[in-house]
Amino acid sequence: MELRQKVVPLAYGNVLEVGMGSAVNMTLYNPMKVNMIWGLEPSLGMRKKALKNLAKSPIQVEWLSLPGEQIPLDDHCVDSVVLTYTLCTIADWRAAMKQIHRVLKPDGKILFCEHGQAPDDSIKKWQNRLNRLWGNAFGGCNLNRPMIENIQSSGFTIDWFESNYIKGMPKFASYISCGVATKVTSEPFFYFGTVG
Repeated sequence: MELRQKVVPLAYGNVLEVGMGSAVNMTLYNPMKVNMIWGLEPSLGMRKKALKNLAKSPIQVEWLSLPGEQIPLDDHCVDSVVLTYTLCTIADWRAAMKQIHRVLKPDGKILFCEHGQAPDDSIKKWQNRLNRLWGNAFGGCNLNRPMIENIQSSGFTIDWFESNYIKGMPKFASYISCGVATKVTSEPFFYFGTVG
């Protein structure tokens, strides 16, 4: 939650939270800055678990039940997108980022807190070795996606970010990057991301 606090309170306007899960971020949103939230969460079970957290906030939430690769919103209708520990689990992250780019208004922002590929070669080797086993055990989560590169390669510029290992956790699973990225509106829009 400490890392989520670095980015979630920056959300503004009409917000899309991808992978809203049990809505643990709700208490971190600033109701003076947020008009409403579209909560993208395909799991009915998670949406039911979210009811308790939704009750703690005055902000209106409208559920979207499709996965991140199929965001059912109009072009350019979202002011800011919140991604917290989500991009690691989306099977086709490129398709999801293309959808995020599409629905964001010009100069819209992504506010992200994601774990991914570590900078140390020895840790990367372990991430690559354990990735399949880890994903099978933890809902398709990937350990080795280079999050900053993936966001940049999807039509965004990084405004700022900070990355570090979480203390007290194994390094192969705890390299976290938090930051803000702005949509680039130049056309054409291509992907040049690394595979992961």
